[in-house]
This record gives sequence, structure tokens and C-alpha cells, in this order.
Amino acid sequence: MSDSLAFLDASALAELVRSKQVSPLELTNAAIARIERINPSLNAVIHTAFERARARAASADLPAGPFRGVPTLMKDIGGAEAGQPNHAGSRFLKAASYHETSDSYFTQRLLAAGLVSLGRTNTPELAILATTEPEAYGATHNPFDLDHSPGGSSGGAAAAVAAGLVPVAHASDGGGSIRGPASMCGLLGLKPTRGRNSFGPALGERWSGLSCEFMLTRSVRDAAALLDVTSGAMPGDPYSAPPPARPFAHEIFASNEKLRVGVMRGALRDIKVEPDCVAAVDRMARVLEGLGHHVEEAHPAALEEPQSVAAYIGIVAVNLARSLAVWGERVGRPVGAADVEVLTWTLAELGQKALATQHLASLEYIHGFGRRLATWFGEFDLLLTPTQAAPPPTLGTLTSTPEEPLRAILRSAPYGVFTLPWNMSGQPAISVPGHMTASGLPVGVQLVAATAREDLLLRVAAQIETAAPWSQHRPRVHA
Repeated sequence: MSDSLAFLDASALAELVRSKQVSPLELTNAAIARIERINPSLNAVIHTAFERARARAASADLPAGPFRGVPTLMKDIGGAEAGQPNHAGSRFLKAASYHETSDSYFTQRLLAAGLVSLGRTNTPELAILATTEPEAYGATHNPFDLDHSPGGSSGGAAAAVAAGLVPVAHASDGGGSIRGPASMCGLLGLKPTRGRNSFGPALGERWSGLSCEFMLTRSVRDAAALLDVTSGAMPGDPYSAPPPARPFAHEIFASNEKLRVGVMRGALRDIKVEPDCVAAVDRMARVLEGLGHHVEEAHPAALEEPQSVAAYIGIVAVNLARSLAVWGERVGRPVGAADVEVLTWTLAELGQKALATQHLASLEYIHGFGRRLATWFGEFDLLLTPTQAAPPPTLGTLTSTPEEPLRAILRSAPYGVFTLPWNMSGQPAISVPGHMTASGLPVGVQLVAATAREDLLLRVAAQIETAAPWSQHRPRVHA
């Protein structure tokens, strides 16, 4: 049963449960068997909660939500689960055996939908990098090629979904951490609008509004239905995205209106775009033209502003400094240089040294930057770009050393150059599978829409899924 269920999407599995062709416990046991068999090759799942999952799946109290009995995994940063580890890829939290005491609002909504969490997935320390190679838990391997990265920071989640361990998995995105792993693992990765999903009750926002939480999926219909589950304001949220006019799940059936799509295929800030990534954009431009959309080369001029990356890194550094202080308070002792990776400590030190006025200036800059990006979408409906400027790197490429503590960040530039601007503007963006390299590695393309227009992204992604399906691509390592 395990292999026959491995590549059905969450919607299909939920329908099997509703029609009583399979029970939630059978789905849970099948997913556990896949994890036990495949995960040793991937190192995607780092905390298991199998008996807890079995008890939930077998319970008469399992909610009769839209995803009743469907197995999933939570990323090991955010998505807090009561009684479960939350180590954020950190040796400090691993050594302290830190466990959460309550569910986040995001987790509560997944549970209310009937999903069954089987454990937590690997992530780089404090979700900093575009690869998943934390010292605390070791590298996660890309199921398409075990020598390559599955991306970061949601690399464990992406590897698990791509390999068929679970149909969907929790992820988060502060600069491309949903879209990048989706690109590297042949998945669909939607970054929602800022404020679409709540960070409560523990946080009002994360990374000064740069970060968001959602899920990695294999199908558009799963992404749409899950966004209906997770989205919406919660008590005390400092801000929230405008509610949709109708359920997101309805958008994938909407009529095919002709859209104006700008295409960006070239480099930003002298970062070379590798030929496979250009080929992916060119192929998708042809697909969109074939669907009746108007496609032309155009992009917001603000994307060329060189100071945007410095402002972004400055904001992240300040937030990392605060994160270390918070974790120290929760564990009961300060975090020292020996407790975390050299990159983490170096960035946190930069954040500690930043003046409050400098931080406010950076926030003011990105708010203006976001407005300059947003105005372009008065003329165009969508922007098409590479998701990343290079295919998945080999493991060990995006790493730092004591002698070069910032090396990993500098080498990560091709993997964030097209994604992080939209974390600054707060706009929704989606990575769709677009191309396979000659060596069999996935490469995605990114579509960006105006604020609160996830409906448009999901509608067009559904059109692409029909016109240029990606579900036939299986990784070398899979269930």
C-alpha cells in the first residue's frame, strides 16, 4: 500500500479517506513506512513522532476537515507543536533538548483541517541559508541527486515531499526558502502575501515582516486548498492580508482571462544566470503565450537598485541577534559563539552593533523599495523570472569557515537574487517546475503578482500544470 499512495497528492488522499477506501491510520502507517525506508538516504526528517501520529490518526476525535487523515511534516523552525522539539537547526537548542509548550495558530489550523504530523524536517541554523546543511543535524540530500542540495531553508520539507514521503509539508520563506527548495526539488512553492498567515500567538511578525509560513506541495489544487485552511487574521495580529473574494480552491477553475506578463531573463547586479535557468524561463514564456497571455520582456526598474541587498542583510542580522537573545532566555543561559555556527554568530554580531536608527533606516528603505516594485503591477499582471540563477549546488558549496565566516552568504547570491525582493515588498510569488537539466536536476521559474493576488498565481499555475505537467518527473531516490 505504501508505494501505491506515495505520489498521490493530499487532495486525492483525503478523498480516499472520505470515501472510506482507506483509513487515516492506514495513511499514517504507510507514510511512516516510507520515512523509515527512504529517509536514511535523505536526512530530511530529523524528529519523528510516529506513535503520537498513530494515536491521532486512530482517534475518533480526528477532525473531519478537508484533509482528514492526510500525513504531513512540520519544518523544525516555526510551526510550533506542543510537546515537540523546535531546534531551528541549532546545536544550542539541540543540546538543551528544547520542546515547545503550545501549538502556534498555524499549527492549530492544520490540525483542525485533519492533517496528521509525523515529525519535523531539517533546516539550516535559524533558517539563514539557501541550503540545508546544519552542523546540528547534518546535510539533507536532494532526492534527484544525493550529491546536491535540496535548497534551504525548507530543504528537509522539499526533499520529503519530492521523494514521496508525504504529499505536503510545512515550510517558511524569508528570502526564498519556500520557492528555492521547490525549484531545486521539482515542486510547487507558493510564498503568500505578507500577513496572509498568522505568526501568533508567540510572534506578531518574523524578520521584521520579511518572513512568512506556508506549505510545499506537488499540486496546485493542494496549495490552493491549504491556503484556504491556513489563511486569515487571528486575534492580536499586527496586520493581515486582505481576504480573498472567494475561496482560493475555486480559483483553479476560473476562466482563462488574457494577462499581461513581463519577462525577466537576464542578470541582476552582475549575477550570471545559468543557461538552464534561462531555458526554463524561455520555455515557460512560450507556454504562457500558448495559453493566450501577452508576454514581453519587462521588469520593475527598482529590481536594479544595488542597496536593496545590503538593507535586507542588515534587517536579517538585527533579527538574528534578537533571536539568539530570545532562545537564550527560553533555555536559561546566554548563547555564546561556541553554541552556534560561525555564520550565525558573525551575522548576529553585526546585528548587535547596528544602531536603532540604522535599522529604522533599512526598514524605511525596504518599504519604499516595495512601493516602487508594486507600482509596476499597475501595468502588468505578472512577472516571470527564474526562481534562481543557478541549478541546485553540490553539497558543501554554500558553507562558511572560521577564516571566511560570510562565505556561505556571498556564495548564496544566485539562489536569492530573484526571490528576496518579494519578501521585502511582501508580494505573493510562486515557483513552478519549469525545466530539467541534462543531468536530471529540476529548475523552477517564478511568477510574481500584486499584493493579495494569490488567486491570480494559483489560477495561472493551474493552467501551466495542465499545459506543461510536471508530475511525471520522479527523483532517483523515491518511495
